Amino acid sequence: MRTKINFLISVILLLSFESSAQQLPSKQEVLDKMILTNIYFMKKWPDPGVNVITNRERPSNLWTRAVYYEGLMELYRIKPDDKYLQYAVDWGESHKWGLRNGYETRHADNHCAGQTYIDLYNIDPQPERIKDIKASIDLMLTTDKIDDWDWIDALQMAMPVFAKLAVVTGDDKYSERMYEMYMDTKVTQGLYNKKEGLWWRDADFLPPYTEPNGEDCYWSRGNGWVVAALVRVMDILPEDDPHQKEYLKTYKEMMKALLLLQREDGFWNVSLHDPNHFGGKELTGTAMFVYGMAWGVNKGILKAKKYMPAIVKGWNAMANEAVHENGFLGYVQGTGKEPKDGQPVTYTSKPDFEDYGLGCFLLAGSEVYKLN
Repeated sequence: MRTKINFLISVILLLSFESSAQQLPSKQEVLDKMILTNIYFMKKWPDPGVNVITNRERPSNLWTRAVYYEGLMELYRIKPDDKYLQYAVDWGESHKWGLRNGYETRHADNHCAGQTYIDLYNIDPQPERIKDIKASIDLMLTTDKIDDWDWIDALQMAMPVFAKLAVVTGDDKYSERMYEMYMDTKVTQGLYNKKEGLWWRDADFLPPYTEPNGEDCYWSRGNGWVVAALVRVMDILPEDDPHQKEYLKTYKEMMKALLLLQREDGFWNVSLHDPNHFGGKELTGTAMFVYGMAWGVNKGILKAKKYMPAIVKGWNAMANEAVHENGFLGYVQGTGKEPKDGQPVTYTSKPDFEDYGLGCFLLAGSEVYKLN
C-alpha cells in the first residue's frame, strides 16, 4: 500500500512540475513578436538613411543601426518579405554603400555595416555593394597590425565581415587575419578568463578591478557580443576552417558559464557576477545568450535537455515582459561599457539608441523560431 501511495505522489508531483514548466511558443508566436517589434521600429524610422540624433547627430550607418540590420536580415531569411529587403537596400543606397568615416577606417564599429552590405551583395551581386567594405579590410591586410580590437564588442562588429569576405572571395587571407586579431584580443591582450568562461570588456576591467561585491566585472552585453561573434563566424565559415575548433571550444566554455548565471525570471543581470550592482532585468545580453544557446541546440552542439529550459525561460521573459503592445522593447540598457552605464533600465525606460536592442532580439528570435 505504501509503495502504491508513494508512486501516486510521485506521479502527481511530476504532473504538477510539467504543468508549471514553461513551454516553447509556436513558430507563429515567435514570428509575431519579431514582426511586431520590427513594425514599431520601421514606423518610427520610415527613412532608413536619415541621421540619428541623440546627444549629437550621427549618420545611420553607425554600429547601433548596423546591428539592427543584422537582425532584420535574419528576420528576412525566415519571412522573406520584400519590404524588409527593400528597407535594407534603401539603407545601403542612402550611404552609397559606404562606411562611417570612410573606407580607410580600421575601427570595428565602422565595419559593422559591412555585414549587411555583404548579405545584400549575396542576394544581388552588385559590385558597389561591397566595394568599400572590401577596400577597407584590404587596407588593413596591407599592414601587420593586429591589435585593433582592444574591446570585446569589436569581435561582433567586425569578425563576421572578415568571415563573409573569405567566403565571398574564396580567399582565406580574410579568415586567417580575423583569427590572428581574435587571438590577439583573447590571449595577447588577455581579455578572456578561461577559468570563468567569460570576457572582461576591455583592459580597464582587468584585475585588480572588481565589482562592489569583490568579484571581477563581466558585463552582460559585452559577453553577449562575443557569443554573437562566435555563432555568426562559425555559421559563415566552412566546417573545415582550421580555426573552427578554437571558436567552438570558447563558445562551449561560455555557454557552460552563462547557463549557471541566468536569473530565475529568465533574464541575465547586467553584471554577471554581481547581481546587486545595478541588478535587474536586461534584454540585450539576455537576447544574445538565448541566441547563442538556441543556435547550439539547433546545430546539435548543445544538449537540448540541458539548455532548452534556459532558452525557453529567456525567450518567454523577453517576449512576455519586455515587449510592449506597440512593439517597443523595454529593459534595454543604453550604450556604454559597464553595468552603471545607460541606467536606469526598466520596462518603460528608453535607451539612447533603440536599434541595437531590436537587432539582438531579432537574432534571438531567428534561432528560437527554428527550435519548433
